[in-house]
Amino acid sequence: MAMTYAVLADVAASVTDLKKDPMGTIREGNGETVVILNRNEPAFYAVPPARYQAMLELIDDLRLAEVVRERRGESTVRVDIDDLIAQASGAD
Repeated sequence: MAMTYAVLADVAASVTDLKKDPMGTIREGNGETVVILNRNEPAFYAVPPARYQAMLELIDDLRLAEVVRERRGESTVRVDIDDLIAQASGAD
């Protein structure tokens, strides 16, 4: 029975291609994510730095959104931003 796999990238390369020319293989992605296949199965994804950073920021945003949902309905405290800044800088 043949197994099927989701390939979550538009550009694919084999592990052999990656071994022969790592940077050339990544360049073929033209700044996009490259899926590296081992025996026609996704082994890993080579993600460009800018996309990786965007992914981490998205994950952080999702975590913050979860905190907001958890705290919804809790009592609030009114503050003055200028007072907080003055306290943080040590000027009273």
